[in-house]
Amino acid sequence: MSARRPLPRWADVALLPALNLLLAFIVSGIVVLVIGQNPIDALRIMIGGAFGYGEGFGYTLHFATNFVFTGLAVAIAAHAGLFNIGAEGQAYVAGIGAILAALFLDQTHWLLVLPVAVLASAAIGGFWAFIPGYLQAKRGSHVVITTIMFNFIASALMVYLLNRVLKPVGQMEPSSASVTNAGKIPQLREFFSFFGYAPVNVTIIFAILALIGTYILIWHTKLGFAMRTLGKNPTASRYAGISNSRLIMITMTISGGLAGLVAVNEVLGVQNRLVLDFPSGYGFVGIAVALMGRNHPVGIALAALLFGALYQGGLELQFYMPAITREMIVVIQALVILFTGAMEGLLRPGLETAFMMRRPEDKAEAVARETATSDS
Repeated sequence: MSARRPLPRWADVALLPALNLLLAFIVSGIVVLVIGQNPIDALRIMIGGAFGYGEGFGYTLHFATNFVFTGLAVAIAAHAGLFNIGAEGQAYVAGIGAILAALFLDQTHWLLVLPVAVLASAAIGGFWAFIPGYLQAKRGSHVVITTIMFNFIASALMVYLLNRVLKPVGQMEPSSASVTNAGKIPQLREFFSFFGYAPVNVTIIFAILALIGTYILIWHTKLGFAMRTLGKNPTASRYAGISNSRLIMITMTISGGLAGLVAVNEVLGVQNRLVLDFPSGYGFVGIAVALMGRNHPVGIALAALLFGALYQGGLELQFYMPAITREMIVVIQALVILFTGAMEGLLRPGLETAFMMRRPEDKAEAVARETATSDS
């Protein structure tokens, strides 16, 4: 058999993810059909709930904001050949920086609180990712293992801090004190009534800036070129005079800093206090967002919007179709993650063969090779 050729760029970044998504929806539709519900109605409810009215769209944008941060965190590490699975823990501990900045500056103005909270959250999230980066660069500990371990360490640390350190005296709930004035990040509904009571807030501006900044960093800076060189060929990177160990630590710090911005969106934009488990799996879904978006900011923005729609649409579906339980919604979301993330290469061989057979010269070459093989 003739060797398959790589897919055209447009097919790799657009057609293949679209086919994977279609396959995920088909399988999800079968699941819905098995429990006695109409999959077409379910799809209509999900799309309408995510995009059909202002408040629903606001929730979609709120979820997408978190997925942009965690997706970019995974993507930046991936460009340097690193797999950061610790965005969940990095976002979690970054909540410390967000709430402390907000409480300290609660009597000032949100225009001062927001940038300070962003810097504090990014610094703590970056530090939490720097440690696994240092361990890989200097001690050879694989970043996949250490970032997974640091997720559990972050969870235990936050339980301790919220129960023993940050919880106000006399309060039963394991949470910090609430911000009441400037520490609250304004929600977009305060400026646009279109969004109803949706929690989408001005942190979305930082998500857009992060997308633009990541594109500039990766493809238009010396540091970004060094990251991509390291990711493609560490040996060539070293021979080019690049310090691989230094670059690994820098990349992981930037990656963790981006993940830490989830804390600003959730802690100050929604909860107005630090609570247990506020990341709610955003860090893990960010892995699928980065994979589906091909580690490119444009793809990540679209993938984040898709998963935001799945989250919000799932809530609507659960309300209007009580037969579809919360567990079934998780199954549908998991199927999308499975086909667009873990099994994103499932359709690639067939698609590569189809594209090869479309071109006459490739088809003739394939027939000639098959003939030569049969004659021998």
